[in-house]
Amino acid sequence: MTEKAERLRQARIRAGYRFASDAANALGIVASTYRAHENGQNEFELAEAEIYARKFNVDPYWLMRGKAGDPISIPSTRVIDPPNAEVGAKVVGQGKKIPVFGQAVGGVDGEFLMNGTMLYEVMAPPILSDISGAYAVSVSGDSMSPRYEDGEVCFVDPERRVRKGDYVIAQIRLEEGGALLAYVKKFVRHNSSELVLEQFNPQKELRFEAHTVHSVHYIALAGNA
Repeated sequence: MTEKAERLRQARIRAGYRFASDAANALGIVASTYRAHENGQNEFELAEAEIYARKFNVDPYWLMRGKAGDPISIPSTRVIDPPNAEVGAKVVGQGKKIPVFGQAVGGVDGEFLMNGTMLYEVMAPPILSDISGAYAVSVSGDSMSPRYEDGEVCFVDPERRVRKGDYVIAQIRLEEGGALLAYVKKFVRHNSSELVLEQFNPQKELRFEAHTVHSVHYIALAGNA
């Protein structure tokens, strides 16, 4: 477990959530996604740290860096007064659903047709609840294992600026008038001549001429829907 993951675990426990699944439910995110952040399997970025920090009442920069002596606002355990109001009926229909795209079987490099055919809908995680055009994709194959496994769902923020090292879904049109192909990969660079993406399994770089690139969107988080 990394020090960063250990700080997240400490913050969760001190905030009163005994199990990681309890915290995930309170946050409204996929339990496996949160567990991967807490056990150090996957890194979490500042955007996720800010969400966790608000729920656990800590400084997001402490979660990210945690230098010795940094102030931390984790409250001590205390007795909470009983509620003074009755619990009403469960509120239904307040969430936002987003489409999940993909195919059961991908190509050699895990690519799949991005033809607008929706597999199903899922509830948007809180980080994407206010993002216009947010969507999700189902991973095909093991080309990005162990980061993303076959069938895992990646939640996409099309508005966020992509930087080197981010994980993205790139839509590519290799032939004029041809179908869009979608690739879930790690972003290396995108300039006026080419888009370069990194693949893990097998390890290699994928290069696409700039004029074939339709879009490159940021993957905000992933998990089992």
